[in-house]
Amino acid sequence: MSRQLSTDERQPLLSAPHSHTYNSRESGVMESGKDNLGYETFGDGVFDNEKTLPNEELKPVAPQRSRAAHIIVVLSILMTELCERLTFYSISANMVLFCTSVLDYSDPDAATISLIFSGSVYLIPIVGGYVADSLAGRFNTIFGSGLIYLLGLFLIPASAVDYTAIFGTDDDGGSFDLTVQARRTYFILGLCFVGIGTGGIKANVGPFGAQQVEDMGESAVQSFFNWFYWFINAGAMIAYTAVAYVQQNISFAWGFFIPLVSMILALIIFLSFRSKYINTPPTGSVLTTVFNVCRQSCKKESPYVNGEKKFFDSSRQKYGGTFSDYTVDGIICVLRVVPIFALIIIYWAIYSQMQSTFFLQAERMDVSVGKENIPAAMLNVFNTIIIILLIPLVDRVIYPLFSSFGRPITHLQRMGIGMLLAAASVVVAGIVEIYRKKELEESGGFIQTLADQKFNSSHFSVFIQVPQFALVGASEVFASVSGLEFAFTQAPQSMQGFLTGLFFVASGLGSYVSTAILRIVEASTKSDPWFPEDINNGKVENLFFLLAGLMCLNFIIFVIVSYFYKYRDQSAVEGDEYNIDNDGDDVMKTVTNNEHNLYEPENTKL
Repeated sequence: MSRQLSTDERQPLLSAPHSHTYNSRESGVMESGKDNLGYETFGDGVFDNEKTLPNEELKPVAPQRSRAAHIIVVLSILMTELCERLTFYSISANMVLFCTSVLDYSDPDAATISLIFSGSVYLIPIVGGYVADSLAGRFNTIFGSGLIYLLGLFLIPASAVDYTAIFGTDDDGGSFDLTVQARRTYFILGLCFVGIGTGGIKANVGPFGAQQVEDMGESAVQSFFNWFYWFINAGAMIAYTAVAYVQQNISFAWGFFIPLVSMILALIIFLSFRSKYINTPPTGSVLTTVFNVCRQSCKKESPYVNGEKKFFDSSRQKYGGTFSDYTVDGIICVLRVVPIFALIIIYWAIYSQMQSTFFLQAERMDVSVGKENIPAAMLNVFNTIIIILLIPLVDRVIYPLFSSFGRPITHLQRMGIGMLLAAASVVVAGIVEIYRKKELEESGGFIQTLADQKFNSSHFSVFIQVPQFALVGASEVFASVSGLEFAFTQAPQSMQGFLTGLFFVASGLGSYVSTAILRIVEASTKSDPWFPEDINNGKVENLFFLLAGLMCLNFIIFVIVSYFYKYRDQSAVEGDEYNIDNDGDDVMKTVTNNEHNLYEPENTKL
């Protein structure tokens, strides 16, 4: 399940964990001195008027710990992440069904709520990263976000409880139950707190865990992220199967109580080893640096250099500014990548269909296996399975095979493949919808009850949806994982976290774009609705084909932009310098041989 990986979860969104770690004593006091390259360092922070060079490696002094102690500390963070991801996906898995069956929202409104929520949780981590970097530190931000999370997890079950069954009626026969409007208020407010909480955790828990094993070497860090990804998917699998089953077939009240318990357990585990963690004080955010460079460039007129005026030159120290060439060039690197990330927004709009229109489609198909009804949300498991199977295949077989032929597949080429696979997924969904409705018309369908809501459903098995979920999963391996690798390699270390944050922003915007498309379609097709309150009465297949068409058009533009994109010269990384105007190979040609990745990103199940 990508985006929900997650890789989501691997780097802080606004700081790079290996670009500015700090020389700290047990007291946490910053000290001045010299690094191993002979550069002078200061205790005022990462980018304090450029007194500290942003490419320095200032590492925290780790407490003496045995291997067993390392394992225990890492397991506490991994179990915290598993419980948090189980909590998050337990809330989002059946959100559409809860909104239609308990909160009495229409199908379009339920899909909109799901899309806005999924989009927001990928924008809020920017704030979470900033708070950790500049104000509170990672540990405090994770713990504080968990407490905010709990507020939402109390409100969401409160919106699902049948209070009449608990308290009965009053003397006049009146009910103690909540009105639908009150339930909606509790639920939406709960989602707001959950979004804030998961955003703060998402931005920091991965890099905080990696920080605990940095003293053991790069292989230990890579191993941590491999297991981090595994625990993310383990939490998602439990949510999409066991918890979704309880919500759909027993009650939403108990189904929402499980994530509350899970989050309490996560915080208990996380706090239990507080004294064992390596922690560093906040020293400043890259976001602030980017803002200050842009502000200074706007306020001061750029000088002519070799007869040419360049916008950011006025912020460089050698032309009267206060920022080093390294910092300014890094920001230019980031800005050159922005058009690429803007063109991946439509991809995420298609990805978000799994939680919205694909789910609505699944509700109106036969979800029975034997005598039991499986959760309609369980189809997301096939997205996760294809990712788990495909990542080792492309990493160990497909990519090396192309490289051995002298035709390595570049990052942008992989992202283009992911876009085409995403387009194929909604084409398949459209074809499934055509045949589903045709069978429904011919047979009359049957009444299927999910969470006390009745649906006129086709006799087609819901497992017919497996190909469209698998295609989205395959697209994620190429578009999402490669996109994160691209973010890591196209900026200096001090900017990698920020560029990764922009990538996640694109994924959040994709959900908002999907919401806008649904609303536009709903408003413009009222006479012959494509997306009505009950999709059995509409033409959702046309919506799917529209998304496929938009993706194909977006792909053409992406190819053009990619052709003119120049990869950052990776050969300069060792010297902490790079050439912005390098003559590297075009994206559709062979990329430089020493193109590298600090960590192999997981999928984005965040």
